Amino acid sequence: MIRLDHRQSMPESLRGAIIALGNFDGFHLGHQAVVGEALAWARSENRPCIVATFDPHPMRHFQPQVEPFRLTTLDQRQELFAAAGADAMLVFHFDGAMAGQSAADWADGMISRHLGAAGIVTGEDFTFGKARGGNPALLRERGVETRTVAAVHDAEGPISSSRIRAALKAGDCVTATRLLTRPFAVRGIVQHGDKLGRTIGFPTANLDLGGYLRPLYGIYAVTGLLPDGRVVNGAANVGIRPTFDPPKELLEPYFFDFEGDLYGQEVEVAFHHFLRGEAKFDSIEALTAQMAKDCDVARALLASG
Repeated sequence: MIRLDHRQSMPESLRGAIIALGNFDGFHLGHQAVVGEALAWARSENRPCIVATFDPHPMRHFQPQVEPFRLTTLDQRQELFAAAGADAMLVFHFDGAMAGQSAADWADGMISRHLGAAGIVTGEDFTFGKARGGNPALLRERGVETRTVAAVHDAEGPISSSRIRAALKAGDCVTATRLLTRPFAVRGIVQHGDKLGRTIGFPTANLDLGGYLRPLYGIYAVTGLLPDGRVVNGAANVGIRPTFDPPKELLEPYFFDFEGDLYGQEVEVAFHHFLRGEAKFDSIEALTAQMAKDCDVARALLASG
């Protein structure tokens, strides 16, 4: 899949595309409905379909002090958009200049002239431009053919990234997985650590959480996507490791029945079930005994599907 940068010229082969426009962080059921509408429209007119996203998230620009909240990286979004059938991902690099641009100027200059979009698909509540002054109605007023897609609802209300974040912060992997249509997954490069896990029989792959949302600290049943494409089961601690000093925030998956060196390689850890909260143990023996129990529970849960 092609990754486009809004600061560069649109390839002629992709001018006249139908563009699904939004943040699409997480690419949950609601986002999938917006992109699905764009794909159907594009295919009906034999046009390319582009999914546009923002990086950094506008919230990070306006509120740089907020805690990490991302559900997906750009690479993950690109893979999800490609799997959905889109031809390209367009990245709007959000900065002060974009934040200060009027909605009308953005619609005329960016959407119409620079991108040459034949049509735009957004969620009904999508806004853009300075002070959120633009919406789908303004795009239509500026001559851009625009379609909107209503929020997707379940029994608890509209599906949103906010609901998914709240579920993960509560350790509710089941709800997050249902709304995302797949488990929440953290991707990162395996780092060298203090290798304490290896000394107690549970060697872990240490990952920095980076800009990802922090799920509820604790122990999870997980799967790991390895560099060679294998998927392995495991148990992971996410948190600050209170039994050890000094505290250090990490995601530490222990993959069952795995032997090998993952240092410096990228792995993706998917969160399937929350087992228990993070705890401080009085001894290494007590910790290892509990870890063995956690692994047994994780194996059983992952085996049951």
